[in-house]
Amino acid sequence: MALKKIAALVALCAAACSANAADYSFTGNFQYDNDVQLFQFTVGATSEIGLRSWSYAGGVNAAGQTIAQGGFDPILALFDVNGNKIGEQDDGGCSRVAADSVTGACWDTFFTVTLEAGTYFASVQQFDNFANGSLAAGFTFDGAQYQQFRDGFVDAAGDTRNSQWAFDILNVNAAELPPEPPIGEVPEPASLALLGVALAGMTAARRRKQG
Repeated sequence: MALKKIAALVALCAAACSANAADYSFTGNFQYDNDVQLFQFTVGATSEIGLRSWSYAGGVNAAGQTIAQGGFDPILALFDVNGNKIGEQDDGGCSRVAADSVTGACWDTFFTVTLEAGTYFASVQQFDNFANGSLAAGFTFDGAQYQQFRDGFVDAAGDTRNSQWAFDILNVNAAELPPEPPIGEVPEPASLALLGVALAGMTAARRRKQG
């Protein structure tokens, strides 16, 4: 009887947490082509969530905003609460995202995954600045020196793009841009669990790889 009551309470909590899920939209611009934008979000109960970019081909995001096409070719990465990478996507594909009317490429991202309740991080960066496996390990083009030798916002086909990004986090209970730590302050890998928000706020300079 007690087990049945516990199961009922768990089911009730799961339903309530799912009912509070919503879609969150964010927009912004990079300064350098090796920048990375980080997001923190919370999943209230096991559910399928979506990570969706809009700025390459443009469109109408989850907030009903019309996003202009012309942004850089995005990559997204997904990390658990400890900063370990659990997913990454380069292109969503023409069956899931629109084609840019100028380049004809379907290079926005649309990544869906089932996640358990908890806190997660996501990142958006320009192709081909891939995550190295964890937030502590950084990204392919980490390093302030690349700010001086950046090749601009150019996609894999050599088309000139701009610095805008637009990103949706779908079916989660909360999502935010974490606060940025003081300039020059980089959390140590061992501090990930204790400095989750501060680490997630790190928007270090990143550089796009030459094609």
